[in-house]
Amino acid sequence: MSGHTEHTAPTGGYEPKIMAFVCNWCTYAGADLAGTSRMEYRPNVRIIKLPCTGRIDPLFIIKAFENGADGVLVSGCHPGDCHYTTGNYHARRRWIGFKNLMEFAGIDMKRLHFSWVSASEAIKWVDLINKVTDEIKALGPFMEYKGLKEKSAEQGE
Repeated sequence: MSGHTEHTAPTGGYEPKIMAFVCNWCTYAGADLAGTSRMEYRPNVRIIKLPCTGRIDPLFIIKAFENGADGVLVSGCHPGDCHYTTGNYHARRRWIGFKNLMEFAGIDMKRLHFSWVSASEAIKWVDLINKVTDEIKALGPFMEYKGLKEKSAEQGE
């Protein structure tokens, strides 16, 4: 993904690009189960597998938007089921900070989604992807991002 060009489907309609940062142990396994079970869902999501959602740096999300994503999904293990014991609790606590940073950077929080999907929840994954894709599509292409450098320069003036 590069740049902020309008994304079009083969039929000419807008189709959003969504980056999904997912936990290797739960959400990725759930997405894999959906694929191996031949479940159909929207092809708009590009998955980035991480060891744990607790390892997500806020800059990953900022970079996704800088590189052309219209929306971002973060999804990991259900609370209490983390392979690393407390990683998903850490991710949930950091979510508040993510929200503040995204708002500071000028990113509409409707473009950022957070969820829990276990390895056995392929149907939940399919429903989540279709729902997030529809919500991001309704918002239209992401173009209003100013960037952290510009925002911090504005704050210094």
